Amino acid sequence: MAYDEGLAQRIREALADADGLSERRMFGGIAFMLHGNMAVGISGDELMVRVGPEAYDDALAQPHARVFDMTGRVMRGWVVVAAEGIADDGALGDWVRRGADYARSLPPK
Repeated sequence: MAYDEGLAQRIREALADADGLSERRMFGGIAFMLHGNMAVGISGDELMVRVGPEAYDDALAQPHARVFDMTGRVMRGWVVVAAEGIADDGALGDWVRRGADYARSLPPK
């Protein structure tokens, strides 16, 4: 599945000052990594966010968020946010921050 290049550019802008930023094609889309740990990714026009197990329930309670089950198995600590939930830059920035904060909490790879 292709990914929304416009959304990718918006994420690049949100992470422009992030240390250790890299991109990798995965899940049929693109992932944004901080020091080798995935923070967020795009599949189609949806955002995958790695929030970690402690923030998982809160993230799922947010509008337009759902469980991440791309492999057919629920991945706790990850959520998918529908396009409607990231339509404006403020909402996208909030989700990108969540993913970046968790990625930064992990040891570099």
